[in-house]
Amino acid sequence: MLKAVLFDLDNTLILFDEREFFKRYLPRIAHVFSDIMSLDVFRQRLMSSSQAMLQNDGGMSNADFFMNAFCRGLEDRREEIWHRFLRFYQDAFDVFQTMMTEINGVRDTFVALEAWGLKRIIASNPFWPRLVQMKRLAWAGLEGIDLDLVTDIENTGFCKPNLGYYREICETMGVPPQACLMVGNDLLNDMVAARIGMKTFLTLDAQDKNGASLTMSDRLRNGAPVDVVEPDFQGRFADVLGVVEGLLAE
Repeated sequence: MLKAVLFDLDNTLILFDEREFFKRYLPRIAHVFSDIMSLDVFRQRLMSSSQAMLQNDGGMSNADFFMNAFCRGLEDRREEIWHRFLRFYQDAFDVFQTMMTEINGVRDTFVALEAWGLKRIIASNPFWPRLVQMKRLAWAGLEGIDLDLVTDIENTGFCKPNLGYYREICETMGVPPQACLMVGNDLLNDMVAARIGMKTFLTLDAQDKNGASLTMSDRLRNGAPVDVVEPDFQGRFADVLGVVEGLLAE
């Protein structure tokens, strides 16, 4: 019996050109640290620390894992650096909303899932602090929706496509993988949930972005072996409710 639906966020609940986003994002956030390091050094630290976070095995939060790597050689400024990140996200991140396109029916889908008594989980790769996740969910039309779980950099100890990420969600929510449906646009990071028994739905709305949504994922994986699992279902986001209804009837 289906008990929970997990949703990726980037190019699943909101559409945007990821390549163009990071092109604009990097110089803006790097400026916050310009008195500490150059743009090139910041970019290198951000990318290498984010890539290192993929190796987190649950022994600490992703936030601690990231900051350990990012602040190497700057340990005495660690708290200051973390708060600089948070201030940027609080005060300057909203400028990127204009790059995002809502997908019709997202809010109605979440309302319907609540009416059916299903847990609603945002299973976005947890590279961002909670305040960023909540801003982005508002951009997707979900402001004010009471969600059961939103994964972020501070409340998780794994990243996609590590199966520990999905196991951690199931343990936190008290639901078996077999009672979950994972909805996302990424064949590697999202469909891998099938490896622990989840049903999977591949959304195709982001295909109009010509693959740009996978640019950062490709860079972070840095040539790692590809473990692609074919989805149980696929289609536009608008098709998700029909699949859920079918699973509930089983």
